[in-house]
This record gives sequence, C-alpha cells and structure tokens, in this order.
Amino acid sequence: MRPPSFKTKSFVSEEEAFAYIRTIYEAQRAYLREAFEAFTCGDLKDKKVAGFYPFLRIHAEQAQRTDNRWSYGFVSKSGIYETTLTRTDIFGRYYQNQIGLLLKNHGGKIEIGLSDTPMPLHFALGEDFHLERDLSAAQIKTLSQIFDQPDLDIMDDQIANGTYQASENGVMPLALFTAPRTDLSLMRLKHYTGTRAAHFQNYVIFTNYQFYIDEFIEIGRGLEGRAKGNGYTEFVEPGEGQVLSRMPQMPAYHLKRPDGSGITMVNIGVGPSNAKTITDHIAVLRPHAWLMLGHCAGLRNSQSLGDYVLAHAYLREDNILDNDLPSSIPLPALSEIQLSLEQAVAEVTGYEGYDLKKIMRTGTVATVDDRNWELRSSVRQNIRFSQSRAIALDMESGTIAANGFRFRVPYGTLLCVSDKPLHGQLKLPGMADNFYRERVEQHLKIGLRTMEILREIRPEKLHSRKLRSFNEVAFQ
Repeated sequence: MRPPSFKTKSFVSEEEAFAYIRTIYEAQRAYLREAFEAFTCGDLKDKKVAGFYPFLRIHAEQAQRTDNRWSYGFVSKSGIYETTLTRTDIFGRYYQNQIGLLLKNHGGKIEIGLSDTPMPLHFALGEDFHLERDLSAAQIKTLSQIFDQPDLDIMDDQIANGTYQASENGVMPLALFTAPRTDLSLMRLKHYTGTRAAHFQNYVIFTNYQFYIDEFIEIGRGLEGRAKGNGYTEFVEPGEGQVLSRMPQMPAYHLKRPDGSGITMVNIGVGPSNAKTITDHIAVLRPHAWLMLGHCAGLRNSQSLGDYVLAHAYLREDNILDNDLPSSIPLPALSEIQLSLEQAVAEVTGYEGYDLKKIMRTGTVATVDDRNWELRSSVRQNIRFSQSRAIALDMESGTIAANGFRFRVPYGTLLCVSDKPLHGQLKLPGMADNFYRERVEQHLKIGLRTMEILREIRPEKLHSRKLRSFNEVAFQ
C-alpha cells in the first residue's frame, strides 16, 4: 500500500479549491481505513502507515477588507497564513464561505496541498467506529507503532486564547482550531450528547433542566408527518433512531433545517464544568449564536418567582476558565443578542416598553461553582453580590458567556427566577413543581423565537467585532 500524494495547487475559485480539499481529505482518510483493514487481517507487520490532513494557505500582500463592518473574512496584516482542514462532509459550506471571503478581500490565489500534520487513525475511522473493540491484545499493543495516535501537543487552544506564537518560518494561523483539535471535539460530541456532530445546527440553546428538553421534544416530534414550519425538516434525538440503553451525559436534540440554520438544544446538567466541556467542543462547529435558558436564584426582594432575568454582565466566580480567560477580563453585552431576547420576551408575554420591567430585570448575573452557596456565611456572600449589583445567581451562565467570548461565538442569557434563598423562598419540591408547570413552556417559546430573530439578522451582521482580538484569525 502506498499513501496517495498530492501537489500543492493554487485556486481563484472557492468551489474548485474546496473540491481539491475534499479530494485530498477523502483520499487520505480512505488510505488509513484500508490500511487499518489490512492490519486487522494481519497483513501489516512493522510497517509505518501515515495519512495527512490537507492545508489551506494564503499569501496576503496587505491587510484589507471590502466591508469594514464585517468581523471576519480577512487577515489583520500582511504575511503568510495557513490552517489544516478536516471533515469536508461537515464543513463544506463553511470552508467555501471562508475561502470566498479571503479571495474577495485579498484577491490573488488560495493554495491547497497536503500538510505535514498526521491524521490520527482514530479520527480517520470516525465517531461511529469503536477502534479497539475487535482487536486482540497483541494488535492493540502494536497499533501505535504502525498508525499515528492523537497528539495532545498539537490540540491545545493557544490560538483561541491569544497565546499562540508564530512558527520559525513566520506562518500565522488562519483559523481558531486546527484539524486535529476539531476532530477531537467531533468525537467528544458524539460521546457526550449521543448524536453526531453533523446534526448540530448553527443556533444552540443550553439548559440545565430536563423540563425544557421535554417541551422541545414535544415541539420537535410535532413536525414529523406534517407540513414543516419555519423550514424545519427533521428532528433528531440522542441515539439517532436507535434505542439507547442509557442516556448520554449531556443529551442533544436537533430541530434541523437543510442549510444548518435550525436549532440545537442541549441539557448540560448542573455546574460550570459541564458548561465548559460542551462549549469547548461545540465551538469547533462555528455556530452563529448560543444562549443559556435556565433557572436562577433571584437576589432582589422586588423580584417574584417566574420573573425573567436578562444578563447584561456576569460576576464570574465559577473558576473553571481562570487559566484560559481570567475573570478580570470583562464580557461585553452583544446588542444584537440582547435586543433579540428583549423583543422575544415582549412578543411572547405581551408586555411592551416600560411594562416589561414588571416581569423582567436586566443586570449582572453571578455564576458560582458551589450549588450550596446558600450555606456560606451570609456576610461573606452578600457583600460581594451587593457590590456587584447582581440581580440573580446561577452555575452555568457566566461560563457559557465566557466561552462564547473566548471562542468568538455570540452569546446571551435569559434566566427565570425559581427561588429567592436570601428572602426565605427556597426551592422545595412542591414549589418547584408548580413553577415548572407554569413557566417552562413560555420560557422556551421565548428562546426559540429569539433564535428565529437572530437567524433573520444574518451571520455577517450577528458576529460582532467586539469578540475579535488584535491579531485575529480570518476564519469566522
């Protein structure tokens, strides 16, 4: 067996460039799969087998863009920029769009070729394959001697975190994520959510309660066999039609549209660790927006159970992202998201203008990593909350917003007050059950309507320049 070789070629068309990317990727992936098949049959002995990702490169003579309102699609200074690419079945539309913008803004040509970054066997086989299941102990032992394995040294988030150092040849990154980093997340998404990455849509809602998911399932299943509303054509649940023996850790549900502009909803459970885990991986799919819909503790006496909280700022005491994005870095409110959420609340509830203040407050949401925060000393906890002017507290919103900021994904939070511990209204079984019945349906309708409004805004207007750093990558 011989690995397929490819010459580096130049293109002035995004369609032709992508066709060559796909040819390279599929040939390398097929070669590794065929080699693995031979290995399982005992035909490969002590022969190193390697496949490689395709790369995309641009030589930019100068920094320029045809429309300075856009936040992506161009490089920030002259130089050579490059990235590796993967999963053309998932990222076809995305890659063509990004290449088209580079050609539009910088002219010249795009170079496509075979990189020197190995494609690990696990990633070539894909998320539906259990690599070790049918191998003997001896084969598992020799596997790493023949095939490349995932290498964590090239799968970090230096680019996204702004700590990336250009290589000795001065080549700079074109995208936030390399191909191996992307492939790792695609594999993890199947593990955590019970659905393949290909089903994820560009508008994502996170929640911390199954009640919201139950309501979303009812809406999604209602589309089957009927005229599809709002262009939705399919509803995909964990297991993708197969009965699961147990639910995944963070199950995902997808209300799909053919162009990927549908809505995905994920039950992330409780806590900032889960919030970081899932957003770390969904970020590689480059969604156009993600929102947090969930419950919170109201911190003001003027609030009532069932009131809404629209986060304009976050007091981040979750600690989960301290090494990547220190809590001292502010998270800006994004006007497109905030206005869309407010509009959706008005449409669904019937309150408008000044009357919205009767059921909704805007302000700072505190995010903590301790579910039993109420048991802390009241003096110690209340001073911090009061100084920050916080109006609500939860365990996930600050993390989701921070990772949105970190990964350049437009973010927002709309919470519903389910208890007021500082004022003696604790979340207890009877009270909670009644609250869930009354508020979940309305809250979810607001979230879905918000996503429809954001979809109408269009991605080029939605992706904010506020999220882009000084020397930003060109890819959205």
